[in-house]
Amino acid sequence: MANPMTKILAWLRAGYPEGVPQGDYIALLGLLHRSLTDEEVERLAIEFYRGEQGVDDSLTEDQIRATIRGQIHLDPSKDDVLRVLERIEAGGWPHVHPSAEPSGH
Repeated sequence: MANPMTKILAWLRAGYPEGVPQGDYIALLGLLHRSLTDEEVERLAIEFYRGEQGVDDSLTEDQIRATIRGQIHLDPSKDDVLRVLERIEAGGWPHVHPSAEPSGH
């Protein structure tokens, strides 16, 4: 059985083959945070970021974590959540389509 984090990373890469657009960060982090701990979201983000082509490798893991911590609890718009859900579900995310209401974390 594959590691769940590896599966989630594969779904994210399938849904975002060109990388995550800036406008999707807050909604994506919020959706991931519904099912994962802060630490798991951070690990996923670091792995995903490191796997992207043409990224700025000067960012440290601590800088990536700080960015995530600054955005993980922000409330995305309903449209952003629906757009991100469509992307990650297209990548194979086995997620029940929620009402797209912010989770209130």
